[in-house]
Amino acid sequence: MLLYASKLCFIVMASKPQRIRHLVGATWQSAMKKARTMSTETHTESSMKDGFSKYADYLNNLNDKRERVVKASRDITMNSKKVIFQVHRMSKQNKEEVLDKAVKDLTAVTDQYLSRLIKELQGTDFWKLRRAYSPGVQEYVEAATLCNFCKTGTLLTLDEMNATLIPLSDPSVEPLQINILDYILGLADLTGELMRLAIGRISEGELDFAEKICSFVREIYRNLTLIAPEMDDSSDMKQKMETMLQSVMKIENVNICIWFWTKWISS
Repeated sequence: MLLYASKLCFIVMASKPQRIRHLVGATWQSAMKKARTMSTETHTESSMKDGFSKYADYLNNLNDKRERVVKASRDITMNSKKVIFQVHRMSKQNKEEVLDKAVKDLTAVTDQYLSRLIKELQGTDFWKLRRAYSPGVQEYVEAATLCNFCKTGTLLTLDEMNATLIPLSDPSVEPLQINILDYILGLADLTGELMRLAIGRISEGELDFAEKICSFVREIYRNLTLIAPEMDDSSDMKQKMETMLQSVMKIENVNICIWFWTKWISS
């Protein structure tokens, strides 16, 4: 019995180092696995932080650019309105002088303010910021087309307008061009200014010029009614079309009243 107990004790003591080595090995493998997992998680977290940092920089830069574009658009709007006000100072006696001054002011708007917007947006995906600069561009279209009509009696086309902007762009990048949507919305606003101009000309007895304006506005309205339903900004265009129709009706009503008045006077 004593001999059996001695053998058993020897076996237990002999197997203990093996268990210890096995326990140490398992602990070491677990520690290494945990270390590798922590290293992978650290690398993943670092990659995510780098990615989100880049996204944050992009969004911050885009927001800063949007603020600069909005400021440029406001400057274009304000100075384009001044050109329109200058045109409305026109009379029989000072027509050429007033229009020359208006064209000069429009050139200044192009060179000083629109060029700043072009440099800010050229070579970029400027459609992302269209809402930021669209009001200024529409006002510029309104002023440019008004000056051109008063000078030549014709409509300044989109291609002609964009051709004047190409020299302002860097030839190595994609130039900023006025898109057709902003051009059409600007034309819709033009009819309101032409209505005011026509009524002013009627009050000074320039009935022929007023009739020419009325025909021009009527033609713009007729053509825009064909394409307005296809436009993306249908809500904006719908409101502008209603205002445009009111402008046409006001010019025609004043023309009719003046015609009857002149007939009554001559009789």
